[in-house]
Amino acid sequence: MKYSFVTIEGNIGAGKTTLANLLSKHFNARLILEEFADNPFLPKFYENQQQYAFPLELFFMAERYKQLKDLLQTKDMFQQITISDYLFTKCLLFAKVNLPNEEFRLYQKLFDIINPQIVQPEILIYLHSPVNKLQENIKSRSRTYEQSIANDYLFSLQETYTNYIKQHNIKTLFVDSSNADFVGNETHLKIIIDALDKEYEDGQHYITLP
Repeated sequence: MKYSFVTIEGNIGAGKTTLANLLSKHFNARLILEEFADNPFLPKFYENQQQYAFPLELFFMAERYKQLKDLLQTKDMFQQITISDYLFTKCLLFAKVNLPNEEFRLYQKLFDIINPQIVQPEILIYLHSPVNKLQENIKSRSRTYEQSIANDYLFSLQETYTNYIKQHNIKTLFVDSSNADFVGNETHLKIIIDALDKEYEDGQHYITLP
């Protein structure tokens, strides 16, 4: 493994947590998983996005900041690698989709104050799946509040993610995960593991899973 801090990102239902768990076991890495279930505004948001978007995003930013700050500042003698299933910039990307302009500008000011204090990953794995695949995954994991997520919302998030990656020169493994099965297909997981043993320049590097 060439990297000590790896982050996995992607749309809702892309398989981030599944891949993060598998990679952490393979590399004996410290695992940072987003604690989304602790956000009391999440079920309310899916019922009334306009009313609950701002407190939802503020809560997420505060919790992600605390989690990353606490864990990344604490050295672990036995686990030299850290793998996370979210990027802190996710706060800003979701807020851009969910908030009206005035609230987003306020949110961005807060984000810009906090973000420099966060350790950034050395490489990003971005899982890109078509919306119909995302919907299949969302349905199969049976989180009640997610079952009414609209295709348009997933498209908006997808576009926001890909625009961000294109506009920022982040070292990214851009994975076409249309037919990904990291649990059932050992080849798919091995492709990602092998990719993390290579040095890359900044920018996007594309991986297709057979």
